[in-house]
Amino acid sequence: MKTLFHGSRVKVEYPEIRIQKYHKDFYWGFYCTELERQAVRWATKFDRAGVVNIYSFDDEAELSIKRFPEMSDEWLNFIAACRSGKPHSYDVVEGPMADDTVFNYVQSFLDGEISKAAFWELVKFKYPTHQISFHTARALAALKFEGSYIANV
Repeated sequence: MKTLFHGSRVKVEYPEIRIQKYHKDFYWGFYCTELERQAVRWATKFDRAGVVNIYSFDDEAELSIKRFPEMSDEWLNFIAACRSGKPHSYDVVEGPMADDTVFNYVQSFLDGEISKAAFWELVKFKYPTHQISFHTARALAALKFEGSYIANV
């Protein structure tokens, strides 16, 4: 079992996969992290109090899981495909996050403005991040809501 956190404006006892205007790093899904401080940043990103939701995840469940232990060419290509609207067949995807700064570099790579080598040079000093995204009802069923708390700015 893993403990995961999800930062939001509201308590999320029953997670959902929401289709939104823009594709995220690992496509549409419900995103969590192992890093509580990162979930606090997500919850308070609009300079107001938010909610950190806590879940246990049965990572031994029979799920199709794609794991990226670190930023790599495979990770970059996967994010580029997902952000371009190409879906995948995994129940769960886990790996580093392309935060706002890293995403700008990803976008520059996608637009052909920088090379892959330049991308890696720009991101090599970024602080560690983590995300795990749930893409199917089977995946969401492996999450158990444990509680939540208010996070202040």
